[in-house]
Amino acid sequence: MGFWKEAFAVVKENDPAARYNVEIFLTSPGIKALAAHKLSHFFWCHHFKLIGRMHAQLWRFFTQIEIHPGAIIENGVFIDHGSGLVIGETAIVESGVKLYHGVTLGGTGKDTGKRHPTVRRGALISAHAQLLGPIEIGEHAKIGASAVVTKDVPTAVTVVGIPAKIVRVHGEISPERELTKLECARHVSFYDHMGGI
Repeated sequence: MGFWKEAFAVVKENDPAARYNVEIFLTSPGIKALAAHKLSHFFWCHHFKLIGRMHAQLWRFFTQIEIHPGAIIENGVFIDHGSGLVIGETAIVESGVKLYHGVTLGGTGKDTGKRHPTVRRGALISAHAQLLGPIEIGEHAKIGASAVVTKDVPTAVTVVGIPAKIVRVHGEISPERELTKLECARHVSFYDHMGGI
């Protein structure tokens, strides 16, 4: 599926107020922000970084959604309302993720390189949740409204609070085992990148 076809389908699936494509195109800031990000990201990846940043800032003015042109966002992401949403430069957002207004995928100010969260397929990030640092949010995880997340979140759990804690496990997984797997994968990735030092 192309971007637009998939984007319209995702909005209709997740927003009961959405009726037809023209209405979605004209009234949904999330779909406009994601479409604009495609062009900003193209500029960023082809060494027109200033143009990419300026284009992203223009669409921030129109949509109240700030997406850094360096962020990697797959097709099939749903942004509902979106006002005040911020996605940082090294964030990765996979298909099927749902993001609500006021969400921040930001940095802590202490990290270098990969500084922003990775949100895996099908995760739901509720309004005003703050995800900070190079953390991983597992597939189909749910982040409660206004939660502050600074550590990895395993697959298929719900976390809430400040700091966020697991309050529910969906399915038959061990959150501790999932976290260990995430930490090991990050460790291996780091040493592969460093050439086995």
